[in-house]
Amino acid sequence: MPPVSAAFDLTGRVAMITGGAGRLGVQHAEAIAEMGGRAVLLDVDGGAAAAGAARISAAHHVESLGLACDVTDAGAVREALAHTLATFGRVDILINNAARDPKVIPGATGSNPSRFEELSIETWNDELAVGLTGAFLCSKIVGSELARRGKGAILNIASDLALIAPDQRIYREPHLTDEQQFVKPATYSVIKSGLLGLTRYLATYWADHGVRVNAISPGGVADGQPPAFVQRLTNLIPMGRMARPDEYKAAIVFLVSDASSYMTGANLVIDGGRTCW
Repeated sequence: MPPVSAAFDLTGRVAMITGGAGRLGVQHAEAIAEMGGRAVLLDVDGGAAAAGAARISAAHHVESLGLACDVTDAGAVREALAHTLATFGRVDILINNAARDPKVIPGATGSNPSRFEELSIETWNDELAVGLTGAFLCSKIVGSELARRGKGAILNIASDLALIAPDQRIYREPHLTDEQQFVKPATYSVIKSGLLGLTRYLATYWADHGVRVNAISPGGVADGQPPAFVQRLTNLIPMGRMARPDEYKAAIVFLVSDASSYMTGANLVIDGGRTCW
């Protein structure tokens, strides 16, 4: 039997990461590179993706690639796959990370389009197109290549809000009326819950083709949010804090490497215990 550490080794493997220029997308790419893998950062902002790939290549001495890619455009996804195959000759991993995640705007006034009563069909369609339809298209196109090769891993980035409803009280600002209060929009919960359904579906669909499909449900990441918001959120978390941006990297490596070789259709919850309460 090889040592346990060998199961986490990603040397020579190629991972395509959507939303690769985002806060967590870059962390996922770094995790791949740290274990010897080659990361392909896909993002609608191609310049940011290329810059992120260059930083990772320089820091970890493993070739990375940054490509402009709109995950809602099947042609763009096919082009990104073709570019990846032309550059590296293979693809082994897909991480569906791309999403729109509306942020709280402290002190905002006026009606708030995040509220369910104000949520437009245009916003609904746009956010589902990126977070859910994009994951479908990438899984269909890249996953088919994995299935053709007879081995691979797909990882869908869900959320603790795929398991519980958002507690809208943590966003409240005392100086705003009910109509002005920011809320986590319905689209976010629907998208993240949908990713869990897609995970289970694909895990069974491609099980006999050597493609494992899992999900991770992270909790909130500390990123300079207003102190009052952080306090309200951490009151809901048994560990009493938000996650560090790099705190999911080991779990990412576990789920896309041979360390989780007998794991498919699962959702790994890493939320500081929030969903326990």
